[in-house]
Amino acid sequence: MSQEPMKQTEDNSSGNRTERSDESSSNYDSADRSGTGDQIRVDGIRKTFNDGSVVACDDVNIGIDEGEFIVLVGPSGCGKTTTLRCIAGLEEPDSGSITVDGEDITGLKSKDRNLAFVFQSIALFPHMSVRKNIRFGLDMNTDLSKEEKRQRVEEVADTLGLSAMLDRKPSALSGGQQQRVSLGRAMVMEPAAFLLDEPFSALDANLRDKMRVEVKKIQRQLNTAMIFVTHDQEEAMTLGDKIVVMNEGYVQQIGTPYEVYNEPENRFVAGFIGSPSPNLIECTVERTADGLAFASDFYTIPATEKQVDRVEGYIGETVIYGIRPEYLNLGTDPGEFVADLDVVEPLGDRDAVHLSANGTSLSAVTPQGKISKERDRIHVDIQTEESWLFEEDGTRIV
Repeated sequence: MSQEPMKQTEDNSSGNRTERSDESSSNYDSADRSGTGDQIRVDGIRKTFNDGSVVACDDVNIGIDEGEFIVLVGPSGCGKTTTLRCIAGLEEPDSGSITVDGEDITGLKSKDRNLAFVFQSIALFPHMSVRKNIRFGLDMNTDLSKEEKRQRVEEVADTLGLSAMLDRKPSALSGGQQQRVSLGRAMVMEPAAFLLDEPFSALDANLRDKMRVEVKKIQRQLNTAMIFVTHDQEEAMTLGDKIVVMNEGYVQQIGTPYEVYNEPENRFVAGFIGSPSPNLIECTVERTADGLAFASDFYTIPATEKQVDRVEGYIGETVIYGIRPEYLNLGTDPGEFVADLDVVEPLGDRDAVHLSANGTSLSAVTPQGKISKERDRIHVDIQTEESWLFEEDGTRIV
């Protein structure tokens, strides 16, 4: 479902919440934009193509602290790579500003920004040795002596575990080793920040997992800001100190992995983050003899005490009830309702159990082997205290 721009607002009594906005999103209050410790700031960036007919990103506001690992995540075409390219100087934004250590670099050429970009394609020079590939940026953009260059290259190679490969050509390296050479070429420049655009997309699953760990360790060791773009929400959750979730050019939410997982600010974030995806059930708010409840096609779900005050004004209206798969309890007899068991999907130490109830698809997560594939019907309970509510347009209610 397409989401309209969301705006974060400050609510002193209950923390951040999202509200509808007919204007572009604002990801932190403008009153807070000065006097912060952010090493890199992106303020109100907008970038369009085709004479303004295609909006790649709009009103993007991000603050990156020194040594922080930031991940931009979202579906293809959401604007994350365009945002990264604007920070790098590979694209010129239509409006907005980018500052590094308090200096406005919006109009500077890419080579003058002291930012290192690691591309999606590894793009090493095949005729050069690993040593020369890593040293390339130093040869092009610095006045260092040969000895200083040699020392930097060897220090970086030691950090990346490439010391024994410095005289090899890229063709003699594995995919993971080539990606480390690409990262080393950026590291020797000692940049203010590293910008990485889906650098592991060409690697197999096992190698991607290893490279995630390696890059996180290297970033911690260097204590240098890193901005990483991916469409893989699992990768984002694994790597990021802070995650920027984007959709259709707008930032939907900025927060820690725990914040975007447990407290999504709108329906898009809830549905995009997490695997299996959360259950999003269309319900009508009704008043019952026991209070307020949410009537779906298969079950009437009682409102929690926390929800009652927030949905008084929604009686008779349609809302979206969200609950993550781990908060569906299966096999309890009697349960709140009964569902058809469609598929049990093994996920290692746990199983994803796919259900259907009166035409509504549901997912649950259980310990490995708890639910037998031979069963046709199963009792289900919902841990209602762990639920969310959204308006039909995706705005978070509670």
